[in-house]
Amino acid sequence: MDQLSPFYEKSFECYLCKGTFTSLKIRSRFVKVDYYDKDFCPNYKTKELNPVLYNIYVCPHCGFSFSDEFSKHIIPVIKSELIEKVSNHWVHQDFGQNRSIQQAINAYKLASYCAVIKQEKKVTIAGIFLRIAWLYRLLEKEQEQQRFLQIAVQEYKDSYINEDFLGTQMSEMKLLYLIAEILRRTDQYDEAVYYFSKVIEKQSSATERTIVEMARDQWNEMRKATS
Repeated sequence: MDQLSPFYEKSFECYLCKGTFTSLKIRSRFVKVDYYDKDFCPNYKTKELNPVLYNIYVCPHCGFSFSDEFSKHIIPVIKSELIEKVSNHWVHQDFGQNRSIQQAINAYKLASYCAVIKQEKKVTIAGIFLRIAWLYRLLEKEQEQQRFLQIAVQEYKDSYINEDFLGTQMSEMKLLYLIAEILRRTDQYDEAVYYFSKVIEKQSSATERTIVEMARDQWNEMRKATS
């Protein structure tokens, strides 16, 4: 009997051109997390079996790139803009097979461009930029990691201000913590303390006790470092 592959092909219909294509995914039984960084970046026991590499789907027909967090509906004026700015410049590439970290970064960058044009939620756009930072972390490219962390945190702050995270899987507590942690990682310490404090202030009504404890630990570490 053939050994079951960790990978399988999933079929998709492009939201833009309605063409069909397949993209690789990883079976959940093969995904083993070793540990998480403080900004929730997962580190996997087997580096090749990293689902983050395959979270973006790139249509080979028109170049439109998206994730499960994208809304499926595209209004006509936005569709025209996507065709003009993405499809009309698309040179056929196949992102549907095994991806290197760099290929995954390229897919996320395509998705970030499409997400901005499509006017996706800020929280969705921020998540794309954060994952680009994670992938550069794997490549140990500190300058690029820092660049995309800074872009991500601004999008997350906009999401918090505009409350566009409501109704998504991102809770207010997790969002505040994530903003604080990314600010800490980008050496914006005063602002990081402010957002960690906002998490701690909500502890009496919080159901996410782990996040409160993480915020308190980071806040205490920062106080020790600056005292």
